[in-house]
Amino acid sequence: MNSPARKLLIGLSPRLMRNLPPEYGFRNKTLQYLEQSMAHWVMSSGALVAMIPTVDALGEVQASDLSVSDYARSLDGLILQGGADIDPQAYGEQPSELLMTTDPDRDRFELSLLRAFVEADKPVLGICRGMQLINVAHGGSLYQDLIGGGATGDQHYIPARYDEHAHALDLRPGGWLQALYPQHDQARVNSIHHQGIKELGAGLEVEAWSQDGIPECIRGREDGFVVGVQWHPEFHDRRFPDLLPGRPLLMAFIEAARNAAGSGKPGAGSEE
Repeated sequence: MNSPARKLLIGLSPRLMRNLPPEYGFRNKTLQYLEQSMAHWVMSSGALVAMIPTVDALGEVQASDLSVSDYARSLDGLILQGGADIDPQAYGEQPSELLMTTDPDRDRFELSLLRAFVEADKPVLGICRGMQLINVAHGGSLYQDLIGGGATGDQHYIPARYDEHAHALDLRPGGWLQALYPQHDQARVNSIHHQGIKELGAGLEVEAWSQDGIPECIRGREDGFVVGVQWHPEFHDRRFPDLLPGRPLLMAFIEAARNAAGSGKPGAGSEE
């Protein structure tokens, strides 16, 4: 009797929360967590999801005992969640008064994690902050604030509306993203970011822009799957039927993970 095929196992980088209010019951502690919509979106593909706790060289689990390469060998793909602004020092700039919350520890961990998965030929999908991190990892830079930096006069982040704020999206004609959405030259996506790409990183190309010219999807030109989107496809649910469906993007990532799993790399398996 044949045993069932192993499900794909997708790693999600954690969001971090520090200095919690006393009523949370975690005095002087740090939480690492997944936003539920993200986990459920990935699980809807049939894949298993595991959060990847940070490897902290100064913590109880030393980097010499466990490394990002261990994660990359054991998991079939990586999704980088949204969250805090990236520390501008990661792309050679000094912080300005336009910044919101940053977390340099998270930046260092996720940059190392991203590079380990790329080196292991495992697919990487970056969501919002995750797309910006991909750009920084390739030597690119960011506007610390899109409006304050002069990139646009349009609001890309309205806190009171959060995932209900949306804008039009222009897809690159004949590009990879448009091939996923052949019926779309234009689309609409949510917009929950005040930063964006300024200088595009080496080896990346833009697959879509907002109508004010801000890159909204980037992809690595080399072999392998390295893709970032500025919107949150996990929030494109039945509440918003006019937004670009998240399913084609998710299944392109899952197919890349399945191909990596079937290649015989360490820790790889296959999914039904």
